[in-house]
Amino acid sequence: MWKTTRRCLRFLIVTSASISFVSLAFAQVREAHWPLKPCKLAGIEEELQCGKLPVFESRKTRSGRTLDLNVVVLPALDQEHKQEPLFDLAGGPGIASTGSANLYATDLKEYRRHRDVVLVDQRGTGDSNPLNCSHNVDPQYFLNEMYSVDYVRDCRHELERKADLTRYTTPIAMDDLDDVRAWLGYERINLFGLSYGTRAALVYMRQHPDRVRSVILMGVTPTNHKMPLYHARDGQRAMNLLLADCAADLNCSRAFPNIENELMELLASLARQPARAKYALPESGKEVTVTIARQVFAEKLRSALYTPPGARQLPFIIHRAAQGDFSPFLSMAIPVKRSRPDSIADGMYLSVTCNEDTRQIDAKAAGRMNSGNMFDNYRVIEQVRACSLWPKAQSARGYSQPVNSKVPVLILSGYMDPVTPPTWAETVTKQLPNSKQAIIRYHAHVPIGLSHMECLDKMILELLDKGDAKTVDTSCVSEMLPPPFRTNVETRPK
Repeated sequence: MWKTTRRCLRFLIVTSASISFVSLAFAQVREAHWPLKPCKLAGIEEELQCGKLPVFESRKTRSGRTLDLNVVVLPALDQEHKQEPLFDLAGGPGIASTGSANLYATDLKEYRRHRDVVLVDQRGTGDSNPLNCSHNVDPQYFLNEMYSVDYVRDCRHELERKADLTRYTTPIAMDDLDDVRAWLGYERINLFGLSYGTRAALVYMRQHPDRVRSVILMGVTPTNHKMPLYHARDGQRAMNLLLADCAADLNCSRAFPNIENELMELLASLARQPARAKYALPESGKEVTVTIARQVFAEKLRSALYTPPGARQLPFIIHRAAQGDFSPFLSMAIPVKRSRPDSIADGMYLSVTCNEDTRQIDAKAAGRMNSGNMFDNYRVIEQVRACSLWPKAQSARGYSQPVNSKVPVLILSGYMDPVTPPTWAETVTKQLPNSKQAIIRYHAHVPIGLSHMECLDKMILELLDKGDAKTVDTSCVSEMLPPPFRTNVETRPK
């Protein structure tokens, strides 16, 4: 999942005259063969290009229900010297790619110097027949177990009215993506994937190898990952690294000299008896009482490890909770705007992970592997049960096998990543001989909050410009430092 406020390199100053030229050139191309139409999206001043490509929900039978793939193109700034486009593949699974449009219209505008940026809402997300499940807005909802039986059954019943839930897997979606490529008239494309988007990119590379020019993978999720089997293991590794960094940091170690013991004692206390805490509703200030169970508390901590700013708040949150004050934790765990749809479409998430990952997990072996882990076997238990209630799709032959490709691939890994640490990237580089991996010491999973974020743009733009991963200069990653640890309210990272 990549929602970031980072600043990109700004080498190009676009004058009003050049903007007029781009608009004119793009209009001429559109009049000739372009299937999209001018559009304006909320919060974006410039005119973009939007359209819907109808595809059969069942690509195999090519009959029955159709769905419209939502496509947004942010045009290249220099249409006269336009190069192969960049397709951005969102994470989750279940996040809408078009949610990144504002980013490419502002901070990442430099990526469009010579190339269109293409955003396609994968089937089941955004405006491509979204598979979002209804939820209530009660604060306790956000502190309940992840996939209760009632929630999953209600979700399935709701979504089966408009979708065949067996038709929303990655291989099917990547054939959709190639239909979009052909529809827009592109011969070859560049791919950028973050988290689950890396898996989507790998599958596209396997299914349509001749259509790929170069690939950027950040937070690699290979096809044999078996989510969420390793969430606890990799999460504990990240937490241990974070607590070690706290101990080595003067301010953090002074503020929280006993943080590791506090965490262990807090988890033990919550295991004996869930905590009850007051939560003030942001819209009214009215206080309600919520219950915090041990496994939910731990899972929320693990999720906070996904970003450097979130992780650097955890010693403060843990310390305060150990003292009986759960208000900082609740501020992190419960969204201010509870009525907003979830950013991840749960129906699409389950259709992908149940059929590509979770059903391949040996539940008993997972229990043994995760025994004694601070995050327990919680995610495996929740998702194995959810998947037992979800429709089963036909597996793609050889899906979990490594993807082989000679395409240039730049791989960016966060050393502090709690879900896709660098070791996962190393498993795919063996079959990608033209790849190069850069490990960023203080980067986690989602790239926000580090200093010198322009380093990421520099590396990615160099790959896109040269089409050669091996020669990309990755030395700047040593300059990417984390935000300070939060030790009191005033120093809370933003």
